Amino acid sequence: MKKILTGLVSSVALASVLFTGCGDKKASDDKTMEQEVKKTYVLKFSHVVSANTPKGKAAVYFEKRLEELTNNQIDVQIYPSSQLYKDNAVLKAIKLNSVQMAAPSFSKFGKIVPQLALFDLPFLFKDIDQLHRVQDGIVGEKLKKLVSDKGYIALNFWDNHFKQLSSAKKALIVPADAKGQKFRIMSSKVLEAQFHALDANPQMMPFSEVYSGLQQGVIDGQENTISNIYTKKFYEVQKYLTITNHGYLGYLVVMSDKFWNSLPADLQAHVTTAMNDATKKEREYAEELNNSQLKELQAYAQKTGKLEIFTLTQDQKDAWKSAVSKIYPEFYDTSVIGEELIKAALNTK
Repeated sequence: MKKILTGLVSSVALASVLFTGCGDKKASDDKTMEQEVKKTYVLKFSHVVSANTPKGKAAVYFEKRLEELTNNQIDVQIYPSSQLYKDNAVLKAIKLNSVQMAAPSFSKFGKIVPQLALFDLPFLFKDIDQLHRVQDGIVGEKLKKLVSDKGYIALNFWDNHFKQLSSAKKALIVPADAKGQKFRIMSSKVLEAQFHALDANPQMMPFSEVYSGLQQGVIDGQENTISNIYTKKFYEVQKYLTITNHGYLGYLVVMSDKFWNSLPADLQAHVTTAMNDATKKEREYAEELNNSQLKELQAYAQKTGKLEIFTLTQDQKDAWKSAVSKIYPEFYDTSVIGEELIKAALNTK
């Protein structure tokens, strides 16, 4: 009987050990699963402007929104003012996943997806609302797919704003006023054709040299957004500013496909939501800044008398559009922009 009891006790002890061992294994498995669920990802967002610009403020908004949605599973780290990369190097860095997100200007995609020069075409958009409908609709999706096909994840379009014309030589009221004047342009076949259509002389020049170029008379005028004209003080070396809204400057937010593909589906969905929310905010920031800085320029003009500001009437704008829209067919070839994209943008209601 003693042997039986002893055997029984031993069996119970063995079962207890085995049971405890199973429990430890289950606890270990649960802990491993929990660690996997809570795996964190670092997302470095590099851009070239200061933190108080629309792009900079929207990047910070995106950071806070995404970290909120993911309960900090994605750690967004913002690097403004070219702390990591300049725009001409950031696309390569994204390909290498050295940085995970950036928002370069369209011109930086020129050799990769020349079709983004669509936004350089003059007077293609009626107003900012129609522009956004183009970007958020079929045309925008086609452009983003072209970028994604090159190994990036194309997310959303962000605004700088519409461009205006300025000159030190002559007020630009009718298209003939541009004749013979030297205008600075960034590298763009569309912009070159635009000024040739006006019998003007386009001069390719780095943005950093525009102020001195205007000051020294190397160029007579330039085209830029109100924010660029204001922050770079081009108004100090120009006599005439015309509100034309003839062209557009913007950015495309892109992400490393390696990083995107490393994310589980739920986190990808959160990235999309945060980006959509940030895009709405960025556009609001850009509109507010454009309006406030235009008021600053108007106050400067009134106070000093050194700058005259003109706003085109609809008839005047139509005359400019008629003069420059004749260049559209030059870009119907799909290797540059493509007729389908141009006409789809024009027909977007």
